[in-house]
Amino acid sequence: MLYETRDAFTAEPQHAVTVFGMAGVGKTWLAALLRKAGWFHYSVDYRIGTRHMGEFIVDNFKAEAMKVPFLRDLLRSDSMRIGSNITFSNLEPLSTYLGTPGDPARGGLPLGEYQRRQEQHRHAEVQALLELPRFIERAESLYGYANFIADTGGSLIEVIDHLNANDPVVRTLTENTLLLYIRGSSDDARKLVRRFREHPKPMYYQPEFLVEKWAEYKAQQGITDDAAVDPAGFGAWGFEALLEDRLPRYQALADRFGYTIEAAELAEITDTAGFVALVGKAIDRRMR
Repeated sequence: MLYETRDAFTAEPQHAVTVFGMAGVGKTWLAALLRKAGWFHYSVDYRIGTRHMGEFIVDNFKAEAMKVPFLRDLLRSDSMRIGSNITFSNLEPLSTYLGTPGDPARGGLPLGEYQRRQEQHRHAEVQALLELPRFIERAESLYGYANFIADTGGSLIEVIDHLNANDPVVRTLTENTLLLYIRGSSDDARKLVRRFREHPKPMYYQPEFLVEKWAEYKAQQGITDDAAVDPAGFGAWGFEALLEDRLPRYQALADRFGYTIEAAELAEITDTAGFVALVGKAIDRRMR
């Protein structure tokens, strides 16, 4: 949805907005703020981790439990239940399942298994994004929410053709919501890298990019054996490489189909009125 004036947006009786950008720039924080003010919060990562990958995640938990004789006997006799407690703010079950490639002794996954799980995530993310119109309708008809915010994962840009208006996901998002890019500063990017090292989040790489960066990292480290790669080292290095690669594509998506706000501007928002006014400001900037 593109608007000719800010008034055309602010005067809307109902708002539907999709926020996107790198992990950690404030998407979920904003969605939580608006949820408290009566907006329906559609978390794409939560939908992925529950509806589309929940069974994979729980089966992985069970596979680990089966390695312990005491737990194996309880599972085989249906004497215990294992589940995933994923929430909007806690995506650790999804992060744990996706994992990081590298040395199994240090918690890594064989590259082939990691790639298999990556493909599962790609399919799940596309499905979760295509379901957005149904949830907009459901939010209003079932729960009575007039306003809707879709909180996307950082990998949105990896599962779409961001310059193609006919890409199924791009078309779904633009026909049903206003696309809003939350852009961070260089300082924000450095903070994201530090935060990622402390609290890794689910990461998705396009297949060709993963193969390229995997080879590049091993060459830099002088490693020839996949199993000798430090998973934590590659995870942090890969996140920085992804950050650099994604930023211009985020901007191109916003320039073509949506609007841009700064993360610093977002930090000043305290309520719905402030958010709607900020989107109006972004509309004015685009028109100029």
